[in-house]
Amino acid sequence: MKNLIPFMTRIPLKGDFEKARHEMWAFPLLAPITSALPALILYFDVPLKNVLALLLLYFTIGLLHLDGLADFADGVMTKGDRERKIKAMKDLNTGIAGVFAVVMILFLQIYSLQLLPFYAIFLAELNSKYAMLLTLATKKPLGEGLGSYFMKAMNKKQLLAGSVLYLTLLLPAVVYSPKSIFSVLGLLIGAYTIKLSLDNFGGINGDCIGATAEITRAGTLLTLAFIWWYL
Repeated sequence: MKNLIPFMTRIPLKGDFEKARHEMWAFPLLAPITSALPALILYFDVPLKNVLALLLLYFTIGLLHLDGLADFADGVMTKGDRERKIKAMKDLNTGIAGVFAVVMILFLQIYSLQLLPFYAIFLAELNSKYAMLLTLATKKPLGEGLGSYFMKAMNKKQLLAGSVLYLTLLLPAVVYSPKSIFSVLGLLIGAYTIKLSLDNFGGINGDCIGATAEITRAGTLLTLAFIWWYL
């Protein structure tokens, strides 16, 4: 866990990069850490709480996943065969599809957070981190980049441990508020993002993992916003 924190967040701790890939099972444990400051802002209901909460979230986790989302969207929206889509995803220049995707993800999160209780950001981050674990569990790397490096260390034991952690962390929120159970629907959005990656690119790379994290978080918040509104 201590090696995963400096790799997955901007928290200035020292860690071993090689050991971090053997701690992927602890991805769900990152959620309480990354959602702590945003949840605090939401709890005290300060002015512009939804905007400030999101700023604090990205201050904690950085913008790497958002960058991956932009590249992912450029690749998915490019017409043509897989080779052309992969080339567009790896292009250093961000296209209009990438800009649109980032803006929409930010907007959906900001809008949803103003309708939800303070702990919703924790549920969304929990889903986001678990979805990353599920993405790595596909074991279908695209190229030899960072995604492939982590996938090589992924195994059933890590997936099982991560799944148990996910349910363990989800349980207190469900006990506190039964409607929290509907947050698991956000994982379906993450699963669809994984399917998009495989259908369009034939594999998973770091951009796909980052996109899955971002889309799952936003999708979870939007799903919960509908649940809180109608139930």
